[in-house]
Amino acid sequence: MIVADEVAAALSEGRAVVALESTLLAHGLPAGRNRDVAGRLETVVRDAGAVPATIAVLGGTPRIGLSDTELDRVCDPGAGLVKLSRRDLGPALALGRDGATTVASTAALAAAAGIGMFATGGLGGVHLSRSGTTSWDVSADLDVLAGTPIVVVCSGVKSILDIEATVEVLETRSVPVIGYRTDSFPGFYRRASAFEVPWRVDTPAGAAAVAAAHFGLAGGSGVLLVNPVPPEHEMDLELHDRLLREGMDLLDRHNVRGRDVTPVLLEHFHNGSGGASLDANEALVLDNARVAAEVAVELAQRDAE
Repeated sequence: MIVADEVAAALSEGRAVVALESTLLAHGLPAGRNRDVAGRLETVVRDAGAVPATIAVLGGTPRIGLSDTELDRVCDPGAGLVKLSRRDLGPALALGRDGATTVASTAALAAAAGIGMFATGGLGGVHLSRSGTTSWDVSADLDVLAGTPIVVVCSGVKSILDIEATVEVLETRSVPVIGYRTDSFPGFYRRASAFEVPWRVDTPAGAAAVAAAHFGLAGGSGVLLVNPVPPEHEMDLELHDRLLREGMDLLDRHNVRGRDVTPVLLEHFHNGSGGASLDANEALVLDNARVAAEVAVELAQRDAE
């Protein structure tokens, strides 16, 4: 593992650090726009008083904090970075591969480096079967969060998932779910779902207090802080629901399964919404980075007292 000098210095001095994933950059946004967002994410974190640590695997080595040249490499569609969940880290390291880290692998690597705060777009969850019932396809994100002492700031889960089952799995795994200025579990493109959050905070200091209290107890689970997409970027409900129906039909027709489901549906949303879903995705991840940085600063101040 190589930790960037800026990140290493911040960690040694007890200053706030926020981990950022790289799958969004390599696989979630169009070329050009991804590099712009990569820079803006790091700027948002710095403006809030924290140090950004974008994470990826390059040449078989985990990198905690990337240089501009390394960010260029991650965002280059011709670089061929593979998508790495936690289970893929061993093979990628052993074979010297380049890879972009998902929520699961980013959280694991961040925690191993001593970083306790991570901002992303949406959490993985429990998938729906083609019949609309709950399936056994459960994202590794949930188990990693259950066993990793890190705060993950996200905008809930995408509406293509079974939100109710996802919330139940988080409860079973003893992961506290905290709404940030919301009483509803967000649905990524939509600010609210039909499911409530058990706890709510309205300030970075409140979120930091919850995280500090949780990590002071026995057990190693993380904390999920859910922050809805900014209201001006929320997708229209009718458009959202139509694209979701069409997307599920698309999966059926082409028999899309496993790790291919999410990128196919995201592309359908991007194409069918005239760019509205891309704007929402960008806005929410930037806002999550801001919130994560503000909470990380509060946590660092608590530790220093």
